[in-house]
Amino acid sequence: MNRDEFDAYCKSLTATSSVVQWGNSSVWKVGGKIFAICSHWGPVDRDCISFKCADHSYQVLCELPGVVPAPYLARAKWVQVQTDETLSDDDVKSYIADAHAIIAAKLTKKQQRDLGLSTA
Repeated sequence: MNRDEFDAYCKSLTATSSVVQWGNSSVWKVGGKIFAICSHWGPVDRDCISFKCADHSYQVLCELPGVVPAPYLARAKWVQVQTDETLSDDDVKSYIADAHAIIAAKLTKKQQRDLGLSTA
């Protein structure tokens, strides 16, 4: 998945916003909190996609070739996908959607309602 495809997918998720920061990284947020990043962080000379994971997903993904604990964010259970060979675009999109849901769930109930993430 290239940066344009990454940006288009993240934009399609509910109540997202983006900024370009940290050395031209594409940073995606929900409710002001980051859920996914496309950047040149790390030892690979290409755009890599990083996202927040559930604990179990973090453990499983970090065992795959081309997926590493995300620089600066690993302690918060983030991974960085450094190759297109390990995960399909659909898999990456699924993990990004999960990351969006994980972060959205951490918002207050009022923020969730105001952003259209919850009807309760």
